[in-house]
Amino acid sequence: QVQLVESGGGLVQAGGSLRLSCAASGSFFSINVMGWYRQAPGKQRELVAVITNGGSTNYADSVKGRFTISRDNAKNTFYLQMNSLKPEDTAVYYCNADFFFVGADVQNSWGQGTQVTVSS
Repeated sequence: QVQLVESGGGLVQAGGSLRLSCAASGSFFSINVMGWYRQAPGKQRELVAVITNGGSTNYADSVKGRFTISRDNAKNTFYLQMNSLKPEDTAVYYCNADFFFVGADVQNSWGQGTQVTVSS
């Protein structure tokens, strides 16, 4: 059984910064793609940023230049640094990852979500 636990959400004023963390735990061989998604009220969940095991990244156009995704493979943890936050960034942020196991299928898992609220 694997688990992803997010932390770091909260309330911040527009223009401010927050850093989200997602820690993976459990028995697995490795983690491939890690990603951050968000879901605002009344909207569908959307991709924010992803990072591969090799460090390649991809971002939604709406956050390019403001958000940075990174990972620490030794700690099985990845991060989302969010700068220049805007009210439209307000959402529940979820982390997601693909776990590899020896002799078993890849498992995709979600964290429980953390609320980010940006006030104007």
